[in-house]
Amino acid sequence: MRLRLPRWAAVTAALTVLAGAGTWTAVASDDPPPVHRADRTLDVDGVRLDTSYFTGDDDGRRPAVLLGHGFGGSKDDVRAQAEGLAREGYAVLTWSARGFGASTGEIGLNDPEHEVRDVSRLIDWLAARPEVLLDEAGDPRVGVSGASYGGAISLLAAGHDPRVDAIAPRITYWNLADALFPDGVFKKLWAGIFFSAGNGAGEGIRPGAGDGPGTGDAPGAGDGPATGGASAGGGATDTATDTTTAPGKAPAGSAPAKPPACGRFTAELCSLYQRVAVAGKPDAAARALLEARSPSAVGDRIKVPALLVQGRSDSLFTLAQSDAMARTLAANGAPVAVDWTSGGHDGGDQEAERVERRVGAWFDRWLKKDASADTGPAFRVSRTGGVDSTNGRATTRAATADRYPGLASGTTDVPLDGAPRTFANPPGGAPPAVSAVPGLGGGLSGLSSLGVGLSLDFPGQHARFDAKPQTGALRITGAPTVRVKVTSTAADGSAVLFAKVYDVGPDGRQQVLPAQLVAPVRVEDARNGRSVTLTLPAIDHEVEAGHRLRLVVAATDLGYASPAAPAAYTVAVEGPLTVPTAPGLTTRAAALPWWVWGLPLIGLAVAAVLLLTARRRTAAPAPDPELAAVPLLITGLSKKYKGGERYSVKDLSFRVEQGQVLGLLGPNGAGKTTTLRMLMGLIAPDEGEIRVFGQAIRPGAPVLSRVGAFVEGAGFLPHLSGRENLDLYWKATGRPAGDAHVDEALRIANLGGALERAVRTYSQGMRQRLALAQAMLGLPDLLILDEPTNGLDPPQIREMREVMIRYAAGGRTVIVSSHLLAEVEQSCTHLVVMDRGQLVQAGPVAEITGSGDTLLVTLAERTPDGAPLPVLPDALVEKIGALPGVGSAARTDAGLLVRLDGADATALIGELVRLDVPLTGVGPHRRLEDAFLTLIGGGAA
Repeated sequence: MRLRLPRWAAVTAALTVLAGAGTWTAVASDDPPPVHRADRTLDVDGVRLDTSYFTGDDDGRRPAVLLGHGFGGSKDDVRAQAEGLAREGYAVLTWSARGFGASTGEIGLNDPEHEVRDVSRLIDWLAARPEVLLDEAGDPRVGVSGASYGGAISLLAAGHDPRVDAIAPRITYWNLADALFPDGVFKKLWAGIFFSAGNGAGEGIRPGAGDGPGTGDAPGAGDGPATGGASAGGGATDTATDTTTAPGKAPAGSAPAKPPACGRFTAELCSLYQRVAVAGKPDAAARALLEARSPSAVGDRIKVPALLVQGRSDSLFTLAQSDAMARTLAANGAPVAVDWTSGGHDGGDQEAERVERRVGAWFDRWLKKDASADTGPAFRVSRTGGVDSTNGRATTRAATADRYPGLASGTTDVPLDGAPRTFANPPGGAPPAVSAVPGLGGGLSGLSSLGVGLSLDFPGQHARFDAKPQTGALRITGAPTVRVKVTSTAADGSAVLFAKVYDVGPDGRQQVLPAQLVAPVRVEDARNGRSVTLTLPAIDHEVEAGHRLRLVVAATDLGYASPAAPAAYTVAVEGPLTVPTAPGLTTRAAALPWWVWGLPLIGLAVAAVLLLTARRRTAAPAPDPELAAVPLLITGLSKKYKGGERYSVKDLSFRVEQGQVLGLLGPNGAGKTTTLRMLMGLIAPDEGEIRVFGQAIRPGAPVLSRVGAFVEGAGFLPHLSGRENLDLYWKATGRPAGDAHVDEALRIANLGGALERAVRTYSQGMRQRLALAQAMLGLPDLLILDEPTNGLDPPQIREMREVMIRYAAGGRTVIVSSHLLAEVEQSCTHLVVMDRGQLVQAGPVAEITGSGDTLLVTLAERTPDGAPLPVLPDALVEKIGALPGVGSAARTDAGLLVRLDGADATALIGELVRLDVPLTGVGPHRRLEDAFLTLIGGGAA
């Protein structure tokens, strides 16, 4: 039944602001325009919702945006996006859903009578805010967005509350029953993770690094002075009532008795999960309950503009979910755009910055009614364009179309050898085949288009059908289908099968499962044979010439529940594999990151400053022609603090060659910054020598024109635009305008229209980009970066890393000092580790960290029914350590560390599954932090 909403004046009394009413914080006070945050606890039907309200200093009324968070997270996960939207002229309200974060109540999986009703109450609250634009009394101009769980609530809100004007759901579901019980098969691993996350209510389900990384600390008592806020209208008032109720605890007497180990879930959901987990398959009641709480239940009512963002690397909510959304909403007459990103719940590139920019543009168009806003194409898919020869990393391109092609556009038939194959479902469904493994896919699903993947099908438990090698490249975009005949010897005549399509290399052995996806299917009444059409997972994948497609139909899969009773299945192919090609798509050249020509240019910035502020020069030693090609040689360098006895740098020597990316590491006080300042000629050493390309460094030395540096950011004239600041800076150097490469710098900065805006309106990230563009003017041969990622979000950090590597591969040299050890490990080829002013160790990263042959196996802590799992017995750990190709195995707080000695990850996972090890993920164990702490004795970087 649709929620009938009374007018706002009649219901706002239910919205009592309980706490933090006046905790306003300028969260970007050093970056005009500021963003203010007010933290409040709203009482909604007896449940306390923890909220944050973000606004800028704009005058007048503005549209509002509600941002939801992912399952297991809280409002803090979307804080950064909220701040960004507030800076762009929106009033933004975030909240922790029932049972999550500091909000009370129980998790109802977006129950229309609870979580969805909560959103309508939040809209009521926005309607009473004096700064929020109203379409009419009680009806604010409002958009809703969020990822995963928050994405579903945006769809549900649009279906239940006619006041929602636009939505932008991300990597979410349309029908939760179809997502967790696809074709009647229980997706046990993901369901178990859901249930565990709900029990923990704070350990969220994260695609890769997260649905949305939390940024900043939670507001505290000292965030700002208390100031009275506007009332919620209709008699609701701001108060300072204590809100010390335990998180997740419902009001006394409101919750029915629940089965044990239910955590924060409602009793009916807890019972549903335990019932299905024990039975191994869903029942009609379970499907009905999840469908009633799914956006599909109100799909015919969703008629607002919708930007649908879904991930290609997602075994939880597949592309089929967004396809159903797009088809239904388009049929309703709503403007719809579909965006397939590279990432998803299984990891990969989330493209967070790009997607958030597009969400902002979408709301500009439909909430601000800005007809000039670029909302992007009707359909976009991010594709891996191959490997960059300069750094070995994947490049990304966008393929677009002026209409959404669906999952079956432009089909072509690929014949398969169709002789019947018979295989077994083993007793207990073990050992299971392996396709997607939640927590593991981040390093695998995103690599499938590069010919790298992981899958495991046990002999005798699957059938495979091969096509002939492709004579030319074949791009598959959509869901392949194939007609097969299935026969089962099971007592009930049914079969549970798992179908997948491999890309097999010319050698016949190398096979890649695109996006690690598999399609489960339950076939009933197959005792005498039954013909069915299998719909394979929707993918976007190119099969190269010489490769061939392989259809595999397996009896088991690690992520799903299989029948416990043994049975034999016979499968025969009755037709070709039909693959969609989406011929209307146009692939564009790879979009370059905002430093793309970049970081090259950091050079003349410091040289120019030195020329303007240079001290009296001292005579420099003659150049050394034998070192003319050596970017940096430091010999016996020492520097004492002024007036002190302790050395800041003592007897430091190391050498840097062309093409290297050198990481300068050390704890606070190690002498890193002093070394860099001497290198740039800002201060003179007491002893020793620095030579850059054979020339000795002194303040104002001419060779510094070949050195670029970004140390403490750049100072800008706030009233000038970004472009004007760059032009003015280059003029101050006195060099010809043609040497500046300003156009490249502007493309690198990727500030768009903001380049013509006054710098005082820039965010911290925008200022950082402009500072880097300024530092890169002139294409320096030696680039020095001191903490270059400060103020950048994870996608920007990744782009910085890729540009550094590409820059050095072009023959130039980069020196970077950073506290982010994981970034240093991925970015740098060589390291110099300092402690107490002295050199501790120098050399290639691999020598300092050791070889990358150690894997971290993460383990489940509970069974699917919630019972705790015991610690792995010592005997089992020893048995794993004695496996062929395994050097050792040891328990850690994070799981199990396994050092490989000849085996690969695929073989290891197969053996662990065979030994019934409850693994949840396997990934590389990065050891730079361990090596660093060992070298400097446990200090902080």
